[in-house]
Amino acid sequence: MNNNSVGIVGYGAYIPRFRITVEEIAKVWNQNPDVIRKSLAVHEKAVADEDEDTITISVEAAKNAIARAGISAEKIGAVFIGSESHPYAVKPSGTVVSEALGITPEVMVADFEFACKAGTAGVQCCSALVRAGDIEYGLAIGADTAQGRPGDALEYTAASGGAAFVVGRNPLAVIEGTFSYTTDTPDFWRREGEDYPRHGARFTGKPAYFHHTISAAKGLLKKLNMTKDDFDYFVFHMPNGKFPKEAAKALGFDQQKLLQSLVVEKIGNTYSGSSLLGLCAVLDAAQPGQRILLTSFGSGAGSDAFSLLVTERILEARELAPKTDFYINRKKYIDYGSYVKMRGKLKV
Repeated sequence: MNNNSVGIVGYGAYIPRFRITVEEIAKVWNQNPDVIRKSLAVHEKAVADEDEDTITISVEAAKNAIARAGISAEKIGAVFIGSESHPYAVKPSGTVVSEALGITPEVMVADFEFACKAGTAGVQCCSALVRAGDIEYGLAIGADTAQGRPGDALEYTAASGGAAFVVGRNPLAVIEGTFSYTTDTPDFWRREGEDYPRHGARFTGKPAYFHHTISAAKGLLKKLNMTKDDFDYFVFHMPNGKFPKEAAKALGFDQQKLLQSLVVEKIGNTYSGSSLLGLCAVLDAAQPGQRILLTSFGSGAGSDAFSLLVTERILEARELAPKTDFYINRKKYIDYGSYVKMRGKLKV
């Protein structure tokens, strides 16, 4: 690695403090919480407060990422926010976030939508712009305040949270390469004006999540002429606690190299923030010289895979902002009534 390498120079997580347990949701719908936990491998999920949304989550995560990068926010030349719960149908989240962080006005801004992989698409774009010399630093964010229809299986997992990454040169984790795999697979969707997404139930598994995740990971290994043994950690998109483990098993990966990233069991599926929060958790623990394979997944459908090589910069940078575990362990439990109110599930 040399100082001209491009990669992650700063990262940051943010997770709202409120939690609702599987037991609390199951009680309302007269379902067995033990069966739900076994099926989804999720115990509780993070819930955004009434005054929290994708914008506020993005700002908090980005502050941590910029602190770790050790740069002035004015040096950031592009801001991309990936989410499927942008507060406005017409008005970008990115302008508000950029203004709040002091990045405007000389900055390229765009909101991305590709279900749960919109955040990793932002990382790819930032990396390309830095490599091309068009910007010095880029900021990519994946954040969501996901909604699940009352009584639907998604209600147990659809959670709130986000992660941000400053991309530039002299990184704490070099982006060695990326590979994307995309098809038109309608496993999950939400039409304009609908409050909740719809999904193809079991169809979301094999032809959607597993096909794209596995294909992207294999494609990256082939592209970089690497094997699974070259990696110390694996991070996959986490719609629940079972799918990432099954994907790792299908690829022949050591599941012990995956456990560090399974934040879904404690905070739920944060959609565009899911795989990126997993990456934050791994960067909190990884050592210089270790390599991470990150593979996101977005319904509709596609996956982005990355090879990341951790550098010496990680040792100092990770101490400059709260670690992911701080937000995971900072929690206050709420009942279903409070949850319904916070998430606007009551329509008057």
